[in-house]
Amino acid sequence: MTRPTAIHDGLIFALALCIGPAFSASGDEKNWPQFRGPSGLGLSESQGLPLQWSETENVMWKTPIHGRAWSSPVVQDGRVWLTTATEDGHVLSVVSVDSDSGKVVLDNALFEVEKPQFAHKFNTYASPTPVAEPGRVYVTFGSPGTACLDSKTGIVLWERRDFVCNHFRGAGSSPVLHRDLLIMNFDGSDFQFIVALDKKTGKTIWRKERSIDYKDLGSDGKPEAEGDWRKAFATPHVAVFGGKPLLISQGAKAAYGYEPVSGRELWRVEERTSHSAGTRPVVNNDFVFFPSGWSQGQILAVKPGGAGDVTESHVVWRSKRNVPKKPSLLLAKDLLFMIDEVGVAGCLDPKTGDEIWRERVGGNYSASPLFADDRIYLFSEEGKTTVLDASRSFRALATNQLFDGFMASPAVSGNALILRSKSALYRIQSTSR
Repeated sequence: MTRPTAIHDGLIFALALCIGPAFSASGDEKNWPQFRGPSGLGLSESQGLPLQWSETENVMWKTPIHGRAWSSPVVQDGRVWLTTATEDGHVLSVVSVDSDSGKVVLDNALFEVEKPQFAHKFNTYASPTPVAEPGRVYVTFGSPGTACLDSKTGIVLWERRDFVCNHFRGAGSSPVLHRDLLIMNFDGSDFQFIVALDKKTGKTIWRKERSIDYKDLGSDGKPEAEGDWRKAFATPHVAVFGGKPLLISQGAKAAYGYEPVSGRELWRVEERTSHSAGTRPVVNNDFVFFPSGWSQGQILAVKPGGAGDVTESHVVWRSKRNVPKKPSLLLAKDLLFMIDEVGVAGCLDPKTGDEIWRERVGGNYSASPLFADDRIYLFSEEGKTTVLDASRSFRALATNQLFDGFMASPAVSGNALILRSKSALYRIQSTSR
């Protein structure tokens, strides 16, 4: 049962920041329609989520998923949606599972790719997460193909296979919805742009090339290398600042603020010493927070606004310790939580960037953390979930182990966790309820 009075005011505000008809803070706890949930911030209003589980405890169902894919599950109207691919990338598929029974109700091969691009062994050919709304689900595999499906019949309503982008190490950015637009990042070794499609027809409404000249000299005075230094995996986000929607999109070596309905660039923060950004930004009523990427990565707090390059004027603070490269940040209860790739968890003051605590929990991490029920859930690549108290003091509440590891981020449906491991999909729920 939803108890809004038990949720911190900052959480309610954050849930309301992501605008658009599919993602309002309506208190609908059964749907988790996009990467990192209704708000796109990894926050859940659900109560009564399980604290402890194993392969034999509090598992309502477990459904094997074929192929190799790191896309996260999304939940809409009683169905769990996810993508998968053959390990060689020749066949790209969409799978739908009944959220109550775990039964596979749809398993369709959407695209066949004659000559797949190279994908790094750490990535897959189906890493972008779908986005859903009542009646429709949108899936993308990056340049190989994007499709809109009728969520009841599985019929493909439209598709696009014409976007040219060398993902270099594989696609990773997930799509987002804003009003009637489906918005996607394409940041490859050859082309870097962001595009908005008419969600009803798939036609391009606008396309904006990244404004940084990626052929400039690097910080060492030498020509910048191709590939990694031009590549990004980050997912865009739409929030409201000053009563106006702002599209925040992180590319290689820069984060941008765009006008979402037109694609007009409003401002950018440049970070030329880092590359391959791979997270989704988080926001509060004052700042945008994001890790800048690999190499000399930092966490940045940016005051939105200004025009052009606002790096010197609008970056409020930076933090260089234990910066996550793959898991997104988590802003809850007016605290900024994080987990880095090698299992060090941290908590910062979002106003100043000052460290409140930092502790090693162990393991390796790609999945983004989750806030629910005043807890922080951390999901490791080894299948371990560490549950922490969401507070200014580090306190571990439970450690849970499943057979296989997590690359995908969690979903929440009612009082259940929907978890995708490397080989299966789980519904984790207290059996005593």
